[in-house]
Amino acid sequence: MRADKFLTAEQQETVVSAVRCAERGTSGEIRIHIDANCTGDPVKRAEEVFVKLGMHRTELRNGVLIYLACNSRVFAIIGDKGINDVVPEDFWIDVAQTMSDSFRKGDFTGGLCQAVQLAGEKLKSFFPHKVDDVNELPDEISF
Repeated sequence: MRADKFLTAEQQETVVSAVRCAERGTSGEIRIHIDANCTGDPVKRAEEVFVKLGMHRTELRNGVLIYLACNSRVFAIIGDKGINDVVPEDFWIDVAQTMSDSFRKGDFTGGLCQAVQLAGEKLKSFFPHKVDDVNELPDEISF
């Protein structure tokens, strides 16, 4: 299946809305990228996509990428240096577990939305939303 056909247009909009909602509570920047296949380590691929999308260029280095390879059935969640410097090593475990639980049930839209919401909640305490906060990265899903 092509990555851009994995979610319907309506499902994509639901996920984008979840990103926008989550970012209202944090200065963190959350993005989702969907590939069709991942032949190697999904974390390494997520790191490549992170750089390709320019996510390392945010002012506070507080970008989060949720990476999914739909045909390979693998995913990764990675944060930028600003996040990794201040959060515990196991910071994303519950987000990954939430996604995994939903994905096993075939609920990919729900899993992505729940992961985005939880990531936003977790980032609030480290990167609270500021009055002058600027949305530095697009909210749309990349493919």
